[in-house]
Amino acid sequence: MISVVIPTLGRPSLSALLERIRDDDLEIIVVDDRPDRDDRLETPGRVIAGPARGPAAARNAGWRAARHEWVVFLDDDVLPDPDWPRRLKADLAAAGPEIGGVQGVLSVPLPDDRRPTDWERVTAGLADGAWITADMAFRRTALSAVGGFDERLPRAFREDAELAFRVRQAGWQLRRGDRRTTHPVRPESRWVSLRTQRGNADDALLRRLYGPRWRDLLAIPPGRRPRHAAVTAAGALALATGVTAAITRRPGWALAAAAATTAWAAGTAEFAATRIAPGPRDRHEVATMLLTSVAIPPVAIAYWLRGWWRWRSAEPASAPAGTPATRVVAA
Repeated sequence: MISVVIPTLGRPSLSALLERIRDDDLEIIVVDDRPDRDDRLETPGRVIAGPARGPAAARNAGWRAARHEWVVFLDDDVLPDPDWPRRLKADLAAAGPEIGGVQGVLSVPLPDDRRPTDWERVTAGLADGAWITADMAFRRTALSAVGGFDERLPRAFREDAELAFRVRQAGWQLRRGDRRTTHPVRPESRWVSLRTQRGNADDALLRRLYGPRWRDLLAIPPGRRPRHAAVTAAGALALATGVTAAITRRPGWALAAAAATTAWAAGTAEFAATRIAPGPRDRHEVATMLLTSVAIPPVAIAYWLRGWWRWRSAEPASAPAGTPATRVVAA
């Protein structure tokens, strides 16, 4: 038997997912993570109440309630292939005792008749991600050894990569399997790129925990934060020198304000062009990219600084007392 844990916020996609994975050899555990639960979810498995503190905490609640050695995490907006249960069992049967986790093959369908939008490209990046919990199986023993997901990471952002790092550090290997799952692009507002900047606070925590090489350790691609910091600094300098020039009426301050404004405009234009070029370039997308490219750098840096201060004394998550974190256990 295999346990399947699905945290949910009650998305309509949950029903199709549950129908796809219906199988006598799978224990289905749905973690209802809605803060206000006003209706009962109908599922073929068990429903447990989530702590409403984000996906990391919800997944922890799910695997701790599981009855079997292998625990598979699925997002509630994915759609596994029709043969997913059979391929899952084959993936896990082929895993030797040194294997602590097996990832499914994730695909993100993009439109055939036009270039993808910025949000569609961001979602498509999940297909190349390492150890994404949209479809990821772990041994329960491995999860217990490292204490599960770090609940200080409250968003669906980096929490899976961080867990995978600790599982590997504890002595297990991770590999990719053959089962396949589709992750559709969720409809979102044009401001979704601003909302996702909250993840910079989580990045600040990971920097505190793992040092300057945290991206390399967790297999996370490089980001644009240094450029965002430079653009934000240029904008702040342009504002400060511009105000000073207006008050003092001195040419030197006016020249400084002009130089800083030029640097800010050049950095912002480069960022916007980078996002616009691969997209559909219609009026709505171009306007969205221009507006959000102005706002993203300062918003990203503000969240980073907020996280840096909040987690200034953070320590790495530790395994439960008495747990041999380097032990490799057979199924």
